[in-house]
Amino acid sequence: MPGLDGPALALEIKRAQAVTMRERLRSTIITNACISASALCVVAAGRGPVFEAVLWLGALLLSIVVRGMVGVILTKWDVLEHSPQAALDAMTVGALISGLVWATLPWVLPGFDATGKDATLYLMMIGISTGAVLMGIGHSPISLAFAVPPHLSVMISLGMSGGVGGPLLAINVLALTLILIRSSRISQAIFVSNVSGKLQATALATSLSSANGDIMRANDRLEVLANCDPLTGLANRAAFNTALLTGIEEARTAGHQLALLILDLDRFKSINDTLGHSAGDALLIEVGERLRAALEGPGIAARLGGDEFAVILSGPHALEDSRRLAQAILDRGRQAIMLGGQPAVVGASIGIALYPDHATTGEDLFVAADMALYRAKDGGRRQWREFDPALRSQFDRRHQVEQDLGAALADGEVEVWFQPQVCLNTHRVVGFEALVRWYHRELGPVSPPEIVAAAQAANLSDQLTATVADAACRLLKRLPDLGLPSATIAVNISPREFDFYCVTEILDSITAAHGIDPALFEIEITEEAILDTLVAGEQLKMIERSGYKLAVDDFGAGHSSLAYLVQLKVDRLKLDRRFVQGITAKENQEIVGAMAGLGRSLSMEVLVEGVETAEEAEALRALGVEMAQGYHYGRPMPVERIESWLADRVAVPQKQIA
Repeated sequence: MPGLDGPALALEIKRAQAVTMRERLRSTIITNACISASALCVVAAGRGPVFEAVLWLGALLLSIVVRGMVGVILTKWDVLEHSPQAALDAMTVGALISGLVWATLPWVLPGFDATGKDATLYLMMIGISTGAVLMGIGHSPISLAFAVPPHLSVMISLGMSGGVGGPLLAINVLALTLILIRSSRISQAIFVSNVSGKLQATALATSLSSANGDIMRANDRLEVLANCDPLTGLANRAAFNTALLTGIEEARTAGHQLALLILDLDRFKSINDTLGHSAGDALLIEVGERLRAALEGPGIAARLGGDEFAVILSGPHALEDSRRLAQAILDRGRQAIMLGGQPAVVGASIGIALYPDHATTGEDLFVAADMALYRAKDGGRRQWREFDPALRSQFDRRHQVEQDLGAALADGEVEVWFQPQVCLNTHRVVGFEALVRWYHRELGPVSPPEIVAAAQAANLSDQLTATVADAACRLLKRLPDLGLPSATIAVNISPREFDFYCVTEILDSITAAHGIDPALFEIEITEEAILDTLVAGEQLKMIERSGYKLAVDDFGAGHSSLAYLVQLKVDRLKLDRRFVQGITAKENQEIVGAMAGLGRSLSMEVLVEGVETAEEAEALRALGVEMAQGYHYGRPMPVERIESWLADRVAVPQKQIA
């Protein structure tokens, strides 16, 4: 490569790694010191003063001081510049020493109770190890040198603790360890790739700039302004419109098909708001590169504006080609992108329309592809959908729902119903889940997912949340008079809403106005929010700081991270109905029992949804599940029916209810 050969490139990459890890060293050791002091406090709270624990803390603080001095020496002697590999090795050794000291914690404490009072120390060890991996993006040996020893220590001590719970948790920790190792290596590879690409691009740009004259540069600039998007280098909207009209005419003459793909990035706005426009621009550039790589053969890729992209494919097999291209784009979208120094996975939703099957003009074809795009978004995002003629009627319905939702919220037509939640052992009502209901004057019943999607499209999500929260608070004020002073109300919050407004501000204002204790208010989120920390992490932390309970809905249906569950202090896990179906089967019982045990180990309540029969309720109770909700106990009901429902429940013998 001009200007930068292989050894020189490798040296520059090492320098970038060394500088990055040195910049993070201070925050790493401060965090390490704070958490180690917290660990000593936890030990003291449970055992009183323990000499071994103080000795352990002293050893750890000594290792931290040594690491800090090494960092100072590396900077003062300019080792990062002249010998970056030596600097990386020194920081790796320091991280390993700290990790080994952490790993000794379960072994230095006398009478360590692995699954009892000392289990909190496990969470701290796993948490700080996971944090080290997240902070160690750029050079995996440093983060893994710190993280692996505590994980191994936790696994070994859990495996030796006896009983079923210890080995089961050890297996979970092993799985987490393998995931962390893999993630650390992938992150390092992405970091190296990005640095390499940046260095190569810089060298190439320098070489080209010296080779090209002023006239050629001026001509290239005019060409870009006329036909290309200046940020991504793809065709701009004007060039796209011309290409679409020309392509349709050529397809009509040749008797071929023409496929139009419309792409929309998921949660682009939140990245702009969270990390800044420079990160948003970097994302758009990367998406443009990936689009070019996925296109491969003939076709036109364009950026229409914002985070909207389009691709035109023509030929006798345009439909099949568009399907393959859409899947290739989604597959590439699962690869992480470094934004603001941290990896982010930003997916896309894709709509496909075909000429002449779906439309015969460019304008109608674009509308058809746009309808298919909305269908992909409504289906959960990160997928592609083809246009279906039935989408037109669905589009009209969705448009009317979006148009009428604001007035329905203002007029009180959107109601909030409540479904009871019951303790399986005592049969007492422990709470309710708030659910939205709307009977449209022309369309009839509008489903809750339609209401939520319409609120997001019409920028009414905050008003919908306020309506549900207000109804929940009014019921909470009545519950003490109904004999349920400690019952909670659960409100569902879609992680997509985190893109549009601050959920905590809405809830804080409403609960304060009603004088409601936030501890009686439970926020239900899906596993998607647990994993998407770039978008949802700060909002979830704000919910926790305000004192609201946090529940993970449909737990087990996705891929929740144990580390994130612990870090966010989740109060309740809600198991989906699918685990209840066939609960008499041994396999399902083992799964539910394991999840109930996991909840107890992490001090989280476990609630199962969709319980419809007494047999299912009894089987769940025998497996250690604490709470349930479903038609067996009560259907969703308006607030005015709750009092009579409670009275009828008291009148019926408990054995008939349970």
